[in-house]
Amino acid sequence: MTLFIIGLIILLGGGYFYSKYVESQLEPDDRETPAVRKADGVDFVVMSKTKNWLINLLNIAGTGPILGPIQGILFGPIAFIAIPIGCVIAGAVHDFMTGFISMRNGGSQVPKLVGKYLGSGIRAFYNVVIAILLLLTGVVFVYTPGDLIAKFVLGKDPEGAVIWIIYAVIFAYYILSTVMPIDKVIGRIYPIFGAFLIISAFGVLIGILTQGGGHLAFEGQGLLAQHPKGQKFIPAFFITVACGILSGFHGSQVTLVSRTVKSEREARMTFYSTMIAEGFIAMIWAAGAMVLFSSGESALDTPGTIMVGNISKYFMGNIGGLLAIIGVIALPITSGDTAFRSLRLIISEEMNIDQRNPAKRAILAAVLFIPAAGILYFAKTNPGGFNLLWRYFGFTNQFVAIFALAVATVYLMYTNKNYLITLIPGAFYCFVVFSFIINADPIGLRQPYTIAYPVAAVITVLYVICVLKLGKKNRERIESIILD
Repeated sequence: MTLFIIGLIILLGGGYFYSKYVESQLEPDDRETPAVRKADGVDFVVMSKTKNWLINLLNIAGTGPILGPIQGILFGPIAFIAIPIGCVIAGAVHDFMTGFISMRNGGSQVPKLVGKYLGSGIRAFYNVVIAILLLLTGVVFVYTPGDLIAKFVLGKDPEGAVIWIIYAVIFAYYILSTVMPIDKVIGRIYPIFGAFLIISAFGVLIGILTQGGGHLAFEGQGLLAQHPKGQKFIPAFFITVACGILSGFHGSQVTLVSRTVKSEREARMTFYSTMIAEGFIAMIWAAGAMVLFSSGESALDTPGTIMVGNISKYFMGNIGGLLAIIGVIALPITSGDTAFRSLRLIISEEMNIDQRNPAKRAILAAVLFIPAAGILYFAKTNPGGFNLLWRYFGFTNQFVAIFALAVATVYLMYTNKNYLITLIPGAFYCFVVFSFIINADPIGLRQPYTIAYPVAAVITVLYVICVLKLGKKNRERIESIILD
């Protein structure tokens, strides 16, 4: 319990003070934001800072900060320290920097920012990677809420025919929210989802504080436990807990909200503090899982979606547990819809498709859902399909983050600020993603860590050299590119 409390202090206290330092490197002022300057009633719409905060939180907080920590706690109580430290100095910085730089560049999506600060060649590669990530995200966030609705709300077999009806309803909602103006659907229903999210998080937290204090560690093991499948803490923990610490997917979401923020002075609250809130959610569900795993209430190999129900009912009873499950269902749905919305905006920006025309928005959205449906069918009809999907999602999620952190580093170098606050997290995660994919089986190269670690270290050194060179040599090119 002591370590869990220390972790919460690091998360909340460290986040408060470090966010002020990061803000001082950005120097927000009173210039007009894209929401004001480019208002179009569709994507550029001024919304209140409270609504923006809630929307951004629900955009970024999918099932990642719940399912990831539930599996990540199998590495031991070290998760209670790694999650808050990583969230404060890496994940929240990534989100804050990306959202703010987008605001300074007319609300541009990350591909345009990559093109401006890193170059057109890197932008072309990034476009492919981010498109894959957003498709995988959208599919994951149809699969998991659909199965939760079937099992815990309707009491149906998630492998039966009814699941496809549920998937179809979720897809229909995603199409509607992708096409409609952001303040008409997303801006109105998210407060309702947010209430369920808050109830579930604090309900589990109260249960942990009153019932689970004696079971926040594995008996006979220390800070770092032996993972039941023999996975290495670095890199596997950081890939597994992606959304609770650092998520590249968030870059596509904060740039959506960068188009609805009224003042640059609201950016720290809108982008940085929402990631701290997500880290808080991750800590709670990690602790809840630790209680059930270490006390023997749940087996270590219990699937994550089943653990969600087990944790909810254990700490909150049947009624409270149902409310918690509804909150958990809301999380992926409120990230899946904006994943497809982000993909629509990215493609429209890259192909210069006017999004003020409802028909063009609808056609583009319909095209995007075709490959998504195909990926969902594969994941559902193949043994281990979801596990494979989740691994690719986890790797791609972290991989795109190092591009956004490189953009932020070059931006800080360009403005003569402390670029180490983004270069160091970028280098660390470069090592994480490459050591993971070189070793991973079956999605990677299946090489032992004796090879994966040295090769990843070399790639990381090259990453740092490349980013520093881009920052030093591209001043004139950056000044000539105006994104608006």
